[in-house]
Amino acid sequence: MAKVILCIEDNLDNMTLVKRVLEIEGYEVISAETGQEGVHKALTLLPDLVITDINLPDIDGYEVTDALKKNAKTARIPVVAMTANVMKKDRDNVFRAGCDGYISKPIDIDELPVQIESFLKGIK
Repeated sequence: MAKVILCIEDNLDNMTLVKRVLEIEGYEVISAETGQEGVHKALTLLPDLVITDINLPDIDGYEVTDALKKNAKTARIPVVAMTANVMKKDRDNVFRAGCDGYISKPIDIDELPVQIESFLKGIK
């Protein structure tokens, strides 16, 4: 059975790229365009992993992560930040917010599947 990845991203080009790359690798990718929609889908669908953009139009990726990590249903789901903010302090903020990983933009299509697999290690 394919691993389910929830990708919360408001930029259609980025969403399409992530979806295509990961579906080729055999993942099922579910999309959400806002943070609130993403939290709702995560709580409802319980994906194997959540990728969240940090800069979303409603609640940001930090708030998404906080909501998922505080809920018993989703607390153990890995949350990976995907952002163009690549300064060391930005990276530190991602981990301080509770994210389990970090993917920088622009997205490296060769590296993305490797990164996702590493974040999913340990999930049966």
